[in-house]
Amino acid sequence: MGKYTILGTFLRRWAVRNDGQEVELTLAQIEGLIGAPLPKAAANIAWWSDDPTGVQSCAWRDAGFEAKLIDDAELVIFVRCQP
Repeated sequence: MGKYTILGTFLRRWAVRNDGQEVELTLAQIEGLIGAPLPKAAANIAWWSDDPTGVQSCAWRDAGFEAKLIDDAELVIFVRCQP
């Protein structure tokens, strides 16, 4: 199990329990979920792109979300993908 798998699990569970279209998490909250610090690259918008080759992006994409970093707030908004 990769370190970002728990993030995907969290998002899947959130989607089952909530009707909303997005969930906001701070970088610190994400680090708490995965139990490890995020890499320095996570402070850059590109790291949060939905690049299918990115190990980290597979976690939220497989859970049905897209990610958007609000870098000045150290906040990530995960938005449900539209079918």
